[in-house]
Amino acid sequence: MAKNYAFIGLFGSGKTEVAINWALKLKEDYNKVAIIDGDIISPYFRTRDVAEELEQMGLVTVYPKGALRNADLPIITGGAIGYLSNPEYKTVIDVGGEENGVVVLGYVKPYLGDAEISMVVNIARPFSATVDGIIKAYEQLRRIARVKVDYLINNANLSYETTPELILKGEEVLAKVSEIIEVPVKFTVVPEFIDYTDFKFAVFKIRRFMKMEI
Repeated sequence: MAKNYAFIGLFGSGKTEVAINWALKLKEDYNKVAIIDGDIISPYFRTRDVAEELEQMGLVTVYPKGALRNADLPIITGGAIGYLSNPEYKTVIDVGGEENGVVVLGYVKPYLGDAEISMVVNIARPFSATVDGIIKAYEQLRRIARVKVDYLINNANLSYETTPELILKGEEVLAKVSEIIEVPVKFTVVPEFIDYTDFKFAVFKIRRFMKMEI
């Protein structure tokens, strides 16, 4: 397994939920796991919003503390580099959406080392609803971040209104994208309240932490 994991995606892709749940999955097997709030763009749906809860669950949370906690400023704490570089820690970084947010990966690229980078896709969002739209976003984010994307993640969702049909549609669309850009799909995200199991890709069950997703 990789040492570091980065999740990128357009606004509304749900990458924060995926990053949090992936960090918690790592915590099942590794004693030291840190999650970095690398979202310098959106003041909504950030890992720091549930930092105390995550810390109670054993994660180390990394974000600007004190008066800067809620600042809408392009700040990446120096501690982020420390955890990315520390071989004792598995580290997850939740990267802000859109082009201006994903530059964070460019900043920390020298410290990523053995990293796995995944693009989270939600076909229920306007700019990632089609094959062409997803490929355009993929090319833009990859170019700005200057990193190789290792996996795609199907996170088709409408928060608590998500249905198996929507998730299956996401698989269908992402399978086409995967074939064209030759990037494999790592898994399909399925919220814990959905019991349906007959999905095409491996299933990653998640608990929702954010009060709203879209």
